[in-house]
Amino acid sequence: MLLNLESVLTAVLAWGVFCENVDRRVALGMLAIVAGAVLLSWQRRSGVSVPWGALAIAGACLCWALDNNLTRAVAGSDPVQIAAIKGGVAGTINIAIALALGYRFPHLLPVLAAGALGFIGYGLSLVLFVLALRHLGTARTSAYFSTAPFLGAALAMALFTEHGSLAFLLAGALMAIGVWLHVSERHVHEHEHEALAHNHRHRHDVHHFHAHDFPWDGQEPHTHPHVHEQIIHSHPHYPDSHHRHGH
Repeated sequence: MLLNLESVLTAVLAWGVFCENVDRRVALGMLAIVAGAVLLSWQRRSGVSVPWGALAIAGACLCWALDNNLTRAVAGSDPVQIAAIKGGVAGTINIAIALALGYRFPHLLPVLAAGALGFIGYGLSLVLFVLALRHLGTARTSAYFSTAPFLGAALAMALFTEHGSLAFLLAGALMAIGVWLHVSERHVHEHEHEALAHNHRHRHDVHHFHAHDFPWDGQEPHTHPHVHEQIIHSHPHYPDSHHRHGH
C-alpha cells in the first residue's frame, strides 16, 4: 500500500515544483486511481509503534518521485539508452554493495533467470515509462502506473484461479473511473510555442513542419536534430515534451 505514495508524491512534485498543469478532472482521476490501489493492498495491523519501516518506504517513494520528474526532462532522448544507463548504474552499485556484505554470485541458471525477469520487469517497463513521460507528462503517467496492483491481482486470478473479493471489485471500479476521467480529458486553449532546437524521434505533424538539410527517404518516424519555429495555436494537448507552458 505504501508504495502508492510514489504516484502521489510524483504528482505533487509535478504540479507544485515543476509546474505541470492540472485541472479538477485530472486531480479527481488521480485520487480515484490511488484510492483503488490503497483499497486493493490494504492490510489491517494491530499494535502501535514508531513506523520506521513505513517512514523508510515513504522516503524511498519521495526519491522515486523526484527521479520520475527529473527523468521527464530527458524523456525526449532515446528511452532504451536512458533505461540502460539507469539500470547499469543501479545494478553495478547494488552488486558492489552485495559483494561488500559478503554475498556471492549464484549459479548461472538463476542469474540468467533473474536477468530475463529484470529485462521485462525493469528494462522494458522503464522504456515504456519514459515514452509515457514524453507523451503524457509526469503526473498522468504516474497515475496510470498506479493501476499496477489491480493488474497484478487480475493476473493472479487468471493464472492461479484465485477468487476476487469485494475489495478487488471496488478497487477495479475506482481505477476504471480514474482512468476514464483522464483519457476523456480535453485540455484545449490557445498557447505559444517558443523557438526550440532539440533531437528526438518524431513524425511531420503540426509541431514538426520543417525542411531537411540532408537526403531524406520520406520514412517516418525518424530522428534528427531539428528546430521548432515560434508558433501560436490552439488544439487539444497533454503536458508532453512540446507543451510545457504556463496557464
